Amino acid sequence: PNTKVLDIGTGGGFPGIPLAILFPDSHFTLIDSIGKKITVVKEVSQAIGLKNVTAVHGRAEDLKEKFHFVVSRAVTQMPVFLRWLKGKFEKEQFNPKHNGVLYLKGGDLSEELAGIKAEIFELNKFFDSEFFETKKVVYLSKGNFNS
Repeated sequence: PNTKVLDIGTGGGFPGIPLAILFPDSHFTLIDSIGKKITVVKEVSQAIGLKNVTAVHGRAEDLKEKFHFVVSRAVTQMPVFLRWLKGKFEKEQFNPKHNGVLYLKGGDLSEELAGIKAEIFELNKFFDSEFFETKKVVYLSKGNFNS
């Protein structure tokens, strides 16, 4: 089965395009409310021959499709972001991690994630660069919030 991933607020295609390259058997829907950015995503995807990317100009809340994972780069505060995801997850699960959210954030997340059961991966443990010093990937299983 193909894993379906939604990249919300993809901008010019990050992280969706690199992930689509790394996981050619998965399908990625990259969405952004700014049309110019989606035009870039379409052009880059076509130029490098990606067949597993769909670019959408619009808002995540308006999408009717369901996904196994949602990825994003700090487009808003976590409680707001989680509201956008209502009804967006597939029931079927076949990946080592349960269907859910992978969210790139920086700084102190304790207040923002208060009351939310999350797994936090500090990227400075994986990458030796100043850029990653305060960056984290927050993983939330869809069962740990109202999805």
